Amino acid sequence: MFNYTAFDESKVEFAEIAPASELPNGERLFVDIGDKPIVIFNIAGHFFAIGDVCSHDEGPLGDGTVEGNNIVCPRHGGEFDIRSGQAVQMPAVVDIPAYPVQVRDGVIFVGLPAK
Repeated sequence: MFNYTAFDESKVEFAEIAPASELPNGERLFVDIGDKPIVIFNIAGHFFAIGDVCSHDEGPLGDGTVEGNNIVCPRHGGEFDIRSGQAVQMPAVVDIPAYPVQVRDGVIFVGLPAK
């Protein structure tokens, strides 16, 4: 999967999600942008967004346990870095999408590739 956080932001369209105050530290927010299920995390005041799908079995990932900057898949224990989508623990070997997040005027925006 492509790490969209490193994508040229001039080629990204940002979707307004919610006020940042609705996503307190340590919490997560599930959203669908178009046909993409996405999970947004607030980790120590920094916001990150990943695809809500495990690359190992295509199941939902967002309900997994957060350990540091990683999320652990609730079914098979594969781990992914929330900041980049990188697979960091077997059985997951394929990265998942990571999306750029901006907070503007107290509102969270998530970027996806422009069409």
